[in-house]
Amino acid sequence: MSPETMSIFPPKVAARFDALVEKYPVRRSALVPMLLYAQDAIGYLSDAVISEVASRIGITELDVRNVATYYSMLRFKPAGKFNVQVCTNISCMLRGAYDVYERFQEELGIGHKGVTADGIFSLEEVECIGACCWAPAIQVNYDFHDDLTPDGVSEILDRYRNKVRDKENNA
Repeated sequence: MSPETMSIFPPKVAARFDALVEKYPVRRSALVPMLLYAQDAIGYLSDAVISEVASRIGITELDVRNVATYYSMLRFKPAGKFNVQVCTNISCMLRGAYDVYERFQEELGIGHKGVTADGIFSLEEVECIGACCWAPAIQVNYDFHDDLTPDGVSEILDRYRNKVRDKENNA
């Protein structure tokens, strides 16, 4: 992408992308990190995001989509401010992950890939978050919570609701 081309990304993110493609001997190797940074900046992988990332790397939009659809942490529609991912893979399942997941559904009033009406939370069931030793576990954005029980769900949700309130009160 040429410097005079408009970017949909904030200048810091665009500069990070430029640095990434220079870092790797093969530009395509920057794809997954770029998609993660793009998702953090925009909220999801929109058509515009996919187009710009493809252009920056020099690959087709189809190539970007083919890679992006492989990873469960990448999404193609907006998620809540706090995306709750409940692992239900074997280790977590055996230690009560489905009970934890059901409690999140009840408390949030949404199901898999749902977003609360206020846009604060989204919920999804995922295969593995790599915390098998501390099962059952969840990930909220980039924060891990482990060794959970259904009784701990309200406290976790309240913690994130308070973050939103604190930010609004300090604005």
